[in-house]
Amino acid sequence: MREQLATPDWRLAAVAGRQHGVVTFGQLVALGIDKSGVERRVQAGRLHRLHRGVYAVGHLSLSWRGRWLAAVLALGDGAVLSHASAAALWRFLRPMPGAIHVTLATQAGRARRRGIQVHRSRTLSPSHVTRRHGIAVTTPARTIEDIRTAVAPYLFRRALRQAELVGHRVPLLSATKRTRSDLELLFLALCERHDLPRPLVNHRVHGHLVDFFFAAHDLAVETDSWEYHRGSVSMEDDRARELALRAHGIETRRYTGEQLEGAAEAVVADLRAALPPGP
Repeated sequence: MREQLATPDWRLAAVAGRQHGVVTFGQLVALGIDKSGVERRVQAGRLHRLHRGVYAVGHLSLSWRGRWLAAVLALGDGAVLSHASAAALWRFLRPMPGAIHVTLATQAGRARRRGIQVHRSRTLSPSHVTRRHGIAVTTPARTIEDIRTAVAPYLFRRALRQAELVGHRVPLLSATKRTRSDLELLFLALCERHDLPRPLVNHRVHGHLVDFFFAAHDLAVETDSWEYHRGSVSMEDDRARELALRAHGIETRRYTGEQLEGAAEAVVADLRAALPPGP
């Protein structure tokens, strides 16, 4: 048995077992299997070429983790799983068919690889990279930032919610965060575009400052951005204000910036129901 463990193929099986069933050509050479030995094993069906320099060991029925790791290994040092593929590895989203997303922290050109979507980033730093299940991957925060505009809005919101549910703090990294004034302009433009009454802005109602107030309908509207309303203290303040206003007969409706942009028709329908026309 000890002699068997010393053979290249036994050592190969051990490496593949730690790497979701995949190995690189460099690892094969380090195990004592030269180019001709690799070719013999490919012809015998013991190795299966996935990408240039990357092989599946024994069979092609790889798990998602095996496919993700193979794509990262194919791009070499510094490559990390990213975007929707990283979101799936973190279990923020389900795995998606199609190309696997890998990011390189360089603008230098590398050969395209079939089945891999290569992203090049000047902003990818070591603080944005970690390992999960033995795979180099962007951190939860960087992953959420990367998919912000790369997936459908509903998938982005789903990933963001899931990241929070499992305890990851995911502040957005870009400098394009919405400000309060951005949200105000967005909401006022929506009201004007759909012939809704123009509300009072940043108005104090019974001692409480609200974003918008439709005085004729006793309706307050709050527009929430991720950065301004993510904390537990802020949430408690919001709910306390809503309860106090409700005691005065004032209803509060709350919409996110994502809803104002990506689900405007639903927001308008909700507002129309709360703003019935006068007699």
